[in-house]
Amino acid sequence: MSWETKIGGAIGLVVLVTICIGVLFFFGSLVPRKFKRSAVILIFAGPALLLVMVGLVIPAIRTLILSFKGANNPSPHWVGWANYDWLFHDPDIHVVLRNTVLWIAISPAVATLTGLGLAVLIDKMRRESIPKSLIFAPMAVSFVGASIIWGVIYQHDQTGVLTAIAHDLGWKNPPYWLLWKPWNNFLLMVILIWIETGFAMVLLSAAIKGIPNDVIEAAELDGASGWKQFTDITVPMIRPTLIVVLTTIMIATLKLFDIIAATTGGNYNTSVLSFEMYNQTFIIRNTGRGAALAIILFLGVTPVLIYNMIILRRERQIR
Repeated sequence: MSWETKIGGAIGLVVLVTICIGVLFFFGSLVPRKFKRSAVILIFAGPALLLVMVGLVIPAIRTLILSFKGANNPSPHWVGWANYDWLFHDPDIHVVLRNTVLWIAISPAVATLTGLGLAVLIDKMRRESIPKSLIFAPMAVSFVGASIIWGVIYQHDQTGVLTAIAHDLGWKNPPYWLLWKPWNNFLLMVILIWIETGFAMVLLSAAIKGIPNDVIEAAELDGASGWKQFTDITVPMIRPTLIVVLTTIMIATLKLFDIIAATTGGNYNTSVLSFEMYNQTFIIRNTGRGAALAIILFLGVTPVLIYNMIILRRERQIR
């Protein structure tokens, strides 16, 4: 397909969407006044709801159906709960689930706490934009790029920074870092923490600057120490932002794929739920097991989102 055809198709799509919107507004103007409000809601929310149905609801239902089917050889067949039974009884998948739980429990908490600590330390510095820019810089690097950078650091030969440091400290025979089970999982977590710390720092720093000065001054007049101000004023007042940051990083961790694929390929007991879902679906070609893993991943994300919405709604009601 030539680039002229592609450009023509894109222009045609834009024109078609514009015509559809124009038609909707035209018919909306003809609606009787008492139905005007309902028509406006339908015109503006209808396309969005249609896209949600096509892009989210229907694929989710299809994935749920596929999770009760077998491998794609030559066509999926019904196997009932066999895929979920495999999830609970296969020891290799137990390792995957354990790794996923470790990633969720450690990476978001460490990245958020580190970002919070840096935000507090840099808040009163002169020319704070310089250290903030340097710490935030990893966010501009893709997960694959960051994995390549840290892959060089974790190399076993003398070109590996970590190996060189180990030799300087007297460790004569350091391990192959990415093969060093189970510690290789924690070394991979460092990559995600390195990237997400800057994100957490910037958002939390903005929240800290939003705390009214009179509250800080009143605490100082009452003789509150720096730690007391931090625990009793700073943290409670930036709690909504803390929850948003923690939730965002947690969801990014649940969707983790790039770091595993670019470093170990899921080998050496480093696979996680999202990578194993891809592996089962596209490498092993077992769409049933891949769909079952996708459902488990969805069920893992849902409570986090619900908790986030409840907390934010409660904070809004308090205000």
